[in-house]
Amino acid sequence: MNDKSNGSILVTGGAGYIGSHVARLLTANGERVVILDNLSKGFREAVLDADLVVGDVGDHEVVSAVLADYDVRAVMHFAAHTVVPESVSDPLKYYRNNTCATRNLLECCQRSDVRHIVFSSTAAVYGIPASGVASEDTPTDPINPYGTSKLMSEWTLRDLAAASDITYTALRYFNVAGCDPDGRIGQSTPGATLLTKVACEVATGKREKMMIFGTDYDTPDGTGVRDYIHVDDLADAHIKALEYMRNGGASITLNCGYGHGYSVRELIAAVERANNGQKLKVEEAPRRAGDPPSLIAKADRIRDVLGWKPRYDNLDFIVGTALVWEQNSTWKHHSES
Repeated sequence: MNDKSNGSILVTGGAGYIGSHVARLLTANGERVVILDNLSKGFREAVLDADLVVGDVGDHEVVSAVLADYDVRAVMHFAAHTVVPESVSDPLKYYRNNTCATRNLLECCQRSDVRHIVFSSTAAVYGIPASGVASEDTPTDPINPYGTSKLMSEWTLRDLAAASDITYTALRYFNVAGCDPDGRIGQSTPGATLLTKVACEVATGKREKMMIFGTDYDTPDGTGVRDYIHVDDLADAHIKALEYMRNGGASITLNCGYGHGYSVRELIAAVERANNGQKLKVEEAPRRAGDPPSLIAKADRIRDVLGWKPRYDNLDFIVGTALVWEQNSTWKHHSES
């Protein structure tokens, strides 16, 4: 629970998919939350019990004003562009909106009384680990500008923490999936690229078909294997990261995954089961450049350090919550950026 000495929590990108789930859990825990989002991908409807400021993380005046007006002492930073192919075709967009905007946010935090930062990072910082399993000690070797932009932000955080009193937790997400089990909020990102979301759009007739990119990998069924983590378990990791730092924990980087994976075909089969056995229209295509055959988290450290215990480590549950949201959501996107 929050007390006044803890101030407020700023959630950047809090009207988006993951940020909104974290903000909901924070407010449910009694925290005072303010959301900064430019609504380029987010939704006003996703902001349930927090104030919303419409603006950019890269806007120094806006960020400084929010930090002061709301007595912000902790920041959870989600605002970013996350589409890997787009980062390859438009790298400067990603270095501007991810790396440079993060630098601006951190400068504002340093000048204000911000104590703790939880940073939304990604398994993309590892690139293609030879074993298909990545621990926090696996060398970082991103193969696209998205992963590089996030790694550069991690480095900036590391160096700021070394030079100031700010502590941070960088959480490296693996494949986030699913929606609020109670159906209040979910993923409605326009033009979404996450596999579970795409499959559920096909199941509900919002897309005609989906693609499997690569069927000849050295995996049990030839398709790529990923570590899928339910968004509410990921949100809980953020809550525990903040609690850890409030209790004096040192800056740390942690993987967020379950430690095992499912293939593309296994995920599609789970969506079909959730959709009364109806088959999805699927087309097979060649591998995409830069897709690892397998990418699974070694995720012991987050359990040991934060005491994190996932509740929803079940593929059928994960896709079930995503499909229910897809069937019931009436959100329409209206960009205000």
